[in-house]
Amino acid sequence: MRIVITGGAGFLGTHLSAKMLSLGHEVLCLDNLLTGRRQNIEALEKNPNFKFADQDVSKPIQIEGAVDAVAHLASPASPPDYLRFPIQTLKVGALGTHNALGLAKAKGARFLLASTSEVYGDPLVNPQPESYWGNVNPIGPRGVYDEAKRFAEALAIAYYRQHALDVRVVRIFNTYGPWMRASDGRVISNFVTQALSGKDITIYGDGSQTRSFCYVSDTVEGITRLLLFDSSSSGSSETGLAEGIHQPVNMGNPREDKVIDIARLVLKMTGSPSKIKFLPLPTDDPKVRCPDISRARKLLGWEPQVSLEEGLAKTIVFFRQA
Repeated sequence: MRIVITGGAGFLGTHLSAKMLSLGHEVLCLDNLLTGRRQNIEALEKNPNFKFADQDVSKPIQIEGAVDAVAHLASPASPPDYLRFPIQTLKVGALGTHNALGLAKAKGARFLLASTSEVYGDPLVNPQPESYWGNVNPIGPRGVYDEAKRFAEALAIAYYRQHALDVRVVRIFNTYGPWMRASDGRVISNFVTQALSGKDITIYGDGSQTRSFCYVSDTVEGITRLLLFDSSSSGSSETGLAEGIHQPVNMGNPREDKVIDIARLVLKMTGSPSKIKFLPLPTDDPKVRCPDISRARKLLGWEPQVSLEEGLAKTIVFFRQA
């Protein structure tokens, strides 16, 4: 297959690009490098089946030749990034999704939207099933990301209903691992880099809020299964899965941990002398986060395989060597 991956030089996009290449597919990576990094894909560019184009997908996309699938991952994805680039985040969620969908429609390609657990906002239901509509503050600081992704989902499903476009939507929960930016502001990267440098580990609030962390190889495996799932096969139709593939699918680890327990685990695993420092909780910060992955299990036979301890060990090695 020839697969276009928007945001392909970002943390998750880099891993998905590498996975697609390992399966023998051709990858065209589109990224304007706002938060992605060219150095992430240096090794991939040595592969003749990989091509990079500096492209802001909020502007019209022109691709020569056939395209079999479009995976739309482009977007700032960590709080410091989307708070620093609020307009760009909204534009890539709206205009970027529209352009990526238009490309898929023009090429007769399947389309995968990388959505997020943030569509659930500060949830009043835990764990969160795909049927939960969420508790989002549309005009709060985080609303630029939450609502961009909610709109992107609505637009993608509208293309499915209106144009019969083969659309898949994955709601990604907290993912971590190698190739994260040290400064991206996410919990794991913050804790590990702070611990390794001997700085205070900063926790927002009292640390009792929960998160569910999924190692990147597990997340990418789930995305791959969803992207490559053949909804036209007779087997999927007979089992009622063909319709299910066009519904949002949670992708995350159902293990739920308190943020303070994650900090303590990082301190233990790094042997760091760092102290824990508590800071005020940001506006609309979710108090709980845990996916119900029943749909992913049934539809894709997927569930995480890498334990938090194993994933953290690999991530710590990466940041030690970075």
